[in-house]
Amino acid sequence: MTYRLQGIFGAIADPHRRQILDYLMASDLTAGELAEKFDISRPAVAKHLRVLEDNDLIRITRRGRERVHRLNPEPLMTVRDWLGRYERFWDANLGRLKALVEAEAERNEREEPS
Repeated sequence: MTYRLQGIFGAIADPHRRQILDYLMASDLTAGELAEKFDISRPAVAKHLRVLEDNDLIRITRRGRERVHRLNPEPLMTVRDWLGRYERFWDANLGRLKALVEAEAERNEREEPS
């Protein structure tokens, strides 16, 4: 795993930062607008934004005197690509779970009195 990917995983490990990304997925927001959505201090939100920016998950642009935060989904595609290599294991496990559930349902149908 690359250093960049480790940083991205570290950034998205925090639930506040994931929520910030969710908000920014819907629309671009200023730090103040984001801070209003949380029950944590504005400096805490600023620290989370800094981590996201340091890992290129958000971009900041100027709009007059305001700094507007925008989601940069590109690094998340790197995470998706890395996780995608393990998809065949999930598919196999889900197939086994489906077979187990179907067998259990069939067994229960045979055992139920009519």
